[in-house]
Amino acid sequence: MRLRSAVKSRDGFFTTFCISPYSRYLARWCARRGLTPNQVTTASLVTALIAAGCAATGTRGGFVAAGLLLLLSFVLDCTDGQLARYSLQYSTLGAWLDATFDRAKEYAYYAGLALGAARGGDDVWALALGAMVLQTCRHVVDFSFNEANHDAVGNTSPTAALSDRLDGVGWTVWVRRMIVLPIGERWAMIAVLTAVTTPRVVFYALLAGCAFAACYTTAGRVLRSLTRRASRTDRAARALADLADSGPLAEAAAKATRRLARPVGGRTPYALAGAAVLLAAACAAPLGGPLVVLAALLYAVASGAAVARPLTGALDWLVPPVLRAAEYGAVLALAARADAPGALPAAFGLVAAVAYHHYDTVYRIRGGTGAPPARLVRALGGHEGRTLLVAVLAALLATGGGDGFTLALAALAGAVALVGLAESIRFWVSSGAPAVHDEGEPA
Repeated sequence: MRLRSAVKSRDGFFTTFCISPYSRYLARWCARRGLTPNQVTTASLVTALIAAGCAATGTRGGFVAAGLLLLLSFVLDCTDGQLARYSLQYSTLGAWLDATFDRAKEYAYYAGLALGAARGGDDVWALALGAMVLQTCRHVVDFSFNEANHDAVGNTSPTAALSDRLDGVGWTVWVRRMIVLPIGERWAMIAVLTAVTTPRVVFYALLAGCAFAACYTTAGRVLRSLTRRASRTDRAARALADLADSGPLAEAAAKATRRLARPVGGRTPYALAGAAVLLAAACAAPLGGPLVVLAALLYAVASGAAVARPLTGALDWLVPPVLRAAEYGAVLALAARADAPGALPAAFGLVAAVAYHHYDTVYRIRGGTGAPPARLVRALGGHEGRTLLVAVLAALLATGGGDGFTLALAALAGAVALVGLAESIRFWVSSGAPAVHDEGEPA
């Protein structure tokens, strides 16, 4: 059997022309030596973790080695899929590993850069956490929009038609794929900048690039949603409700607010209003007072109102990413303002653990098995329960210069990671459903 380059239809320019044509030879080498795709996937993870460790040294040599190893990790990441197709070795476990390890590699590398910067006297944990929040919210936008329109009928969007016409012009295809900063371009940029600049510059470039990409893709999808004439199915509405990750507080608020009038644009205005109140308080309200806690309670009510009825409005696919941005953004703001050493690294761990749960939810839905069990969502408190808990902890412990807030965030991160990861491993090891992994499509 001949091994072809096996470029995916939506791969970016860097992956298509700089990695895939050559990684196939590495895949052939692995096949001849009896290596499995899962072993290559694990090698990619280990390589990325070593890269993060090199970045954490804070030395120029360490940064150069980190950049090179990150690129090698990406080559291995491309190789495992080519090897699976070449050797016909497909497995649910392999799909799950591939779906989750990319995020683990990238976010571990962010942490390594932040640790390396700290060794040099530069605190960039807020930037690292901001980059993780932005990147995760970008993915939620991708997932939410695609799920909302997965089986929509009657799509006659002029914006979609224009996009199709642009795809018929060769150079515009690659420009549009590159400006959304897919994983290949993103990791190449991170690797090069790590080697030749500083962690702070890396995060500034990453935040600027991802922010532009987020604005571009979200604007395009909003235009598509406003100009299309399509009927959203019950399955799509259920997927959006599951992606919202509502816990007991939001469910109770949903029951109490179900008779509220439906605003223009569906349920999204409720989510936007709740997120605005929460983030404003997290950024500006005194930490030692009750305002942050009150804002978190109002957010819980508003988020419940957002999911009180089926999310079938034209822009209701925005509800899950708005809720993700509110939860993650509040944790970032409160940790950044806290008078507690180590609060930001602990917050980084908490957001990483919660983000894993949200990614796992996406992969289950896209694999056709539905959302995680309700008992898991309740055990993790739902997005509004976790947000309220962090707000209470900030009100009680974030002032005075003690370590209480840091320890509380670290303990919460450990609990979320333990419960969420244990259930995720149990499900994917025993399930026959495939995990689906991609980074969405250009707008």
